[in-house]
Amino acid sequence: MNVSWTLVLALTGAVTAAPAAAAAELSARLSPLRPLVGKTWRGTFPESKPDKPMVDVSRFEVALNGQAVRNLHAINDGEYGGETLMVWDQEKQAIVFYYFTTAGFYTTGTMRGEDGALVSHEHVKGGADGITEVRGTFRLLPDGRLHVKTEYRKDGQWGPGRDMHYAEAPGAEVKFRD
Repeated sequence: MNVSWTLVLALTGAVTAAPAAAAAELSARLSPLRPLVGKTWRGTFPESKPDKPMVDVSRFEVALNGQAVRNLHAINDGEYGGETLMVWDQEKQAIVFYYFTTAGFYTTGTMRGEDGALVSHEHVKGGADGITEVRGTFRLLPDGRLHVKTEYRKDGQWGPGRDMHYAEAPGAEVKFRD
């Protein structure tokens, strides 16, 4: 499964009003993530077939007494999935994240709020179809959908990744296979 879900996760977004109680618990340093907290997003891969859609469900939660945000996501009820933990790094003056996948690879990266979006850059560790880096932009659109666009570095070259839209899906659940 492609690494682009790193942030669709891990960031799967950036920008709606989260419930006040959950958002208020966050450290001020994590404020660019506040719009995601307490929300679940659902997106269908554009290249999937109508008779066999590929669907990603992603949920963001406050963790570690507001000092972190946790994201869980799963594609097709656990065919592939991952967990991300996002925290403030004082030295880098950025939000850093660690993303672990059911495919056995992981990534580390940074993200920043820029011009109403979350912008991320991550490094891939362990096999991921030869992808070594991922850059992404996550932006909430005026209609409430989340637009996630990524690009991958493979064989020393940057190329297109995902270009996908998510809608808020309060009843959706992130499911992992046993």
